[in-house]
Amino acid sequence: MAPPPPQPRATSTVMPDIGTRSPTRPQISLQQPSDKKKPSKPGKLLRRFRAVFRSFPIITPTCKIPVSLHGNRLHDNHIHGGTRMTGTLYGNRKARINLAIQENPRCLPMLLLELAIPTAKLLQEMGSGLVRIALECEKHTTEKTKLIDEPIWTMYCNGRKTGYGVKREPNEDDLIIMQLLNAVSMGAGVLPSENTDIPDGELTYMRAHFERVVGSRDSETYYMMNPDGNSGPELSIFFVRI
Repeated sequence: MAPPPPQPRATSTVMPDIGTRSPTRPQISLQQPSDKKKPSKPGKLLRRFRAVFRSFPIITPTCKIPVSLHGNRLHDNHIHGGTRMTGTLYGNRKARINLAIQENPRCLPMLLLELAIPTAKLLQEMGSGLVRIALECEKHTTEKTKLIDEPIWTMYCNGRKTGYGVKREPNEDDLIIMQLLNAVSMGAGVLPSENTDIPDGELTYMRAHFERVVGSRDSETYYMMNPDGNSGPELSIFFVRI
């Protein structure tokens, strides 16, 4: 008697999980920043003097800045000659923090820097009170690059050299973060990874109004503004071309 024919082996087919999809990315509706008029000559000379006066101690890390001299200045919401901007510090806690400067929350960043300090470290510094970041670059007499267009900066945080800050163009993730925060004028918190599609987990951000003071074509300062009566962290960011 002939043996029975072999039966086909059972196979299993793994169907793709069509229910697991990446979240829908928000549509980017950020606007281009408007062109600003050049300041008048008297105001420009005054801001130049004040920027040099304020920036000099930061350039020399060994100098001590009396807190009583500048400590309350950052709470002033009307610095003479300044322009109000929106500044956002954001990044994953173990990654380098980013600084985005916008004309307002609805505009594309006019400046985006990757700073040479981890997000958690800078938040720790800000938790202790006064934080001053100085960004320096070398002046080239043959070039006429705008200050905020300089590609690389030597960075100091509270007088200590921490490495380099690098200017870069916003990528898709940066634009999504700015879009998600376009309704936030001031505040701090986290964005879950499913919203930003960033694999390293939650993204921490802090957004505030900054007063921009242009001293000259080689110096600008950004002072973080706290709401009236709020004794929160104080932050100053100096850009100097030397």
